[in-house]
Amino acid sequence: MINDLDATLRALLYKGLPPVLAEQVQISFATPDDQFPHQSVTLPAIDLFLYDIRENQELRSNEVFLDYHSDGTATRIPAPIRIDFSYLITAWPSESVQVPAEDEHHLLGEVMRVLVRHTHIPKSILQGELAGQEPMLPVVSLQAGRLQSLGEFWQALGGKPKAALTLQVTISVASAEPEKVTPVTDKKIKIRMDQGVTS
Repeated sequence: MINDLDATLRALLYKGLPPVLAEQVQISFATPDDQFPHQSVTLPAIDLFLYDIRENQELRSNEVFLDYHSDGTATRIPAPIRIDFSYLITAWPSESVQVPAEDEHHLLGEVMRVLVRHTHIPKSILQGELAGQEPMLPVVSLQAGRLQSLGEFWQALGGKPKAALTLQVTISVASAEPEKVTPVTDKKIKIRMDQGVTS
């Protein structure tokens, strides 16, 4: 499922970026440490580093849904668990450019343009298991991320601090297997009439 989310974000960026830039840039999900770019990454690159996965407890629900079938049965579906996936997005210009910082900022700016257009990922973009997922996947970008200290983050990776964007996507994960049930549609009430008592 995480691979499908990565593929979905890659498709979102490639579709939204200017065509000339989309043809040149590689989208990576590697760790942006002091060894970046890795052999599998060709510059220029946009890196989406998945650094945090956790349940969104604000969206937790104990609701149960019934999907009725024509044969009189129904499927009992518990509300899904909502999971937040947090990415740190960095831009890595080509080594041949004269002013790397300017190219880096240009790449980040174009990514930002794509992200701010979407509060949800369009259904047409969803890949693999995410296709057809309900509700639509909400996107929160350019907000304070879950990293408490970017300085400590870069220090831990052994790399130099870089400008970065944040992205959070919330997906639904089934909390239990759907269960086939026979719903109660009729109620029968029996009333017993007591005989009158005479003295």
